[in-house]
Amino acid sequence: GTEGVKLWDIKSQKELTCLTHHYESRGTVSCAVWVTTRQGIAETLCYGTGLGYIVFLRHSHIDMQFQEACARRLGSGFKITCVVWDSTSFEVNMQIAVGTRDKIVQVLVLNTNLQLHAVFSVRLNNTVPKSVMFTDNGCVYVFALYDGNFIKLKGDNGAVAKEYSCQSVIGHAAVNQKRGMFIVDNATNGFTLCRLEGDEEPVRTFMTTAPIVSVPKQVAFGAEGRLIIGGSDHGSVYVFERKLGKLFETLRHSNTGLVQTIAVGVRFKG
Repeated sequence: GTEGVKLWDIKSQKELTCLTHHYESRGTVSCAVWVTTRQGIAETLCYGTGLGYIVFLRHSHIDMQFQEACARRLGSGFKITCVVWDSTSFEVNMQIAVGTRDKIVQVLVLNTNLQLHAVFSVRLNNTVPKSVMFTDNGCVYVFALYDGNFIKLKGDNGAVAKEYSCQSVIGHAAVNQKRGMFIVDNATNGFTLCRLEGDEEPVRTFMTTAPIVSVPKQVAFGAEGRLIIGGSDHGSVYVFERKLGKLFETLRHSNTGLVQTIAVGVRFKG
């Protein structure tokens, strides 16, 4: 928010010391993602701001504090709308994809010397990125806020490999690469399921009660893609069977009010 980033240790329920500066001049925090690598580099938080800054905070094993490792203002300083980390990378370098309010998508690499380098930067036509995600082969999926476009960019140069409309605005999007599908909050009558490849027509729409307020609502896959879970503007969380399209359960968060943020966990047996 307006006071920068605050971190907590959930186990101890204590706030962690975070040595970051200039948060007043960088704008409010607009998105964030945790970054970990296979090479055992310290925990790193990457976040974007309303004035176009991308900032990396890294945990120090010496004083156990989170310190600012790198910060840069991207482009013309427009709001960073989304950021994602490439979890498929085997390198010690950290690769991220960033979307900004001025219709630009960038892929950046933070190397071991804490220097930020651009892989590519591309301006999209009439598309404000709402969500970005890496594919297993290094390409980048982009989900557009207003025109509802789904775009696949090549990972080496950002060239458009595929583009089509989801036929609605996109409040939020989630991808299940194993099943080759993605689900979006269509901000109208529920959640729309589409295929990543092949037929561009929606597979189905999971209908909810008509919204009173048109706001973005988070949606996610659950149970290894067998379920679709999404929020609402009237206190309910909807759980659908993906394959049959039937309502499986309605979870009551409150009698009224917004349910914009959800998270789906995995329960391990034993």
